[in-house]
Amino acid sequence: MTEICTITKSPYGRLQDGRAVELYTLQNNRGMSVGIITYGGIITSLVCPDRDGQCDDVVLGFDALAPYETDSPYFGALIGRVGNRLADGRFELDAKPYQLALNENGVSHLHGGECGFDKVLWQAESRITSDAAELALRYVSADGDQGYPGNLTVEVVYRLTGDNRLFAEYRATTDAPTPVNLTQHSYFNLAGKGDVLHHELTLNAKAYTPIDQHLIPTGEIAPVANTPFDFRVAKKIGAELDTSDAQLTLAGGYDHNFAVSQATAGELTRAARVHEPTTGRVLTLHTTAPGVQFYSGNFLDGSLQGKGRDFTHRSGFCLEPQHFPDAPNQPNFADITLRPGEEYRSTLCFSFSTDT
Repeated sequence: MTEICTITKSPYGRLQDGRAVELYTLQNNRGMSVGIITYGGIITSLVCPDRDGQCDDVVLGFDALAPYETDSPYFGALIGRVGNRLADGRFELDAKPYQLALNENGVSHLHGGECGFDKVLWQAESRITSDAAELALRYVSADGDQGYPGNLTVEVVYRLTGDNRLFAEYRATTDAPTPVNLTQHSYFNLAGKGDVLHHELTLNAKAYTPIDQHLIPTGEIAPVANTPFDFRVAKKIGAELDTSDAQLTLAGGYDHNFAVSQATAGELTRAARVHEPTTGRVLTLHTTAPGVQFYSGNFLDGSLQGKGRDFTHRSGFCLEPQHFPDAPNQPNFADITLRPGEEYRSTLCFSFSTDT
């Protein structure tokens, strides 16, 4: 019987401290493959067909391990303990204050700190099921890691199915109260080249969370209607990107959290759809998370290279399912505290198809 999906394992290099990193390649029989390394749980490649059957790599990334360790803007990485930003690197939990590293311009704590989950070596276990290839990654973040309390045990299962869906299923438990907000940080370009301004984006969101000058949410949950943030009907990413909107000016483009409409805890909800008209590729995101960060590649400037090209301004976009940023400091946002005896659970699904 022919397998629908396969997994291969190969060496990917060694970190500066000498530890070996492995590459797992998940592949199905419809032309889709995903490369994932044990360092950072990073998706290094994602190959899928266009409307004519031509396969291209549609994620940004490097050709070797070294730049992932030293230069990466979170290309393809798993993010935690707390994704996105925490104002002043501070939060209070059960009346006790905590101070974390200020690893973004000395003013905020970003994506879990100086050594977040994107910079650790995960333990891997692969398996084949009747309709999928699965890679389970496990890591224990010790009490005090990056300033966070409690020993946090995390498992992330990547699952590639025979119908071109890639799942990431997150589980975590703790022995002391701690904030948790895990996500995935792939940069997509469905054309495999150029910028993403002509990609057509739909976001299932009636509201978003405006930011301040440090890209931290103000606490407001604002309607998208009559703003450049209204993607309820498909429009090109670049359609209103350069308008004189105060929020776009603060972020240098889109770098905002959107509130997923009709989101129900624990249930997959369609959050976004992206159509690339020249290739016909379509990416659809479903998530159990209440929010999704849409980032338009504002900080890419051509100084990073990989896969035979320079990663120039807005040459990739991110859709990061998440709880709302800076939630521990925002009474208007849902609590993200995980406590002993509870289990953190979150699932995302990137589905790939074409318009014909």
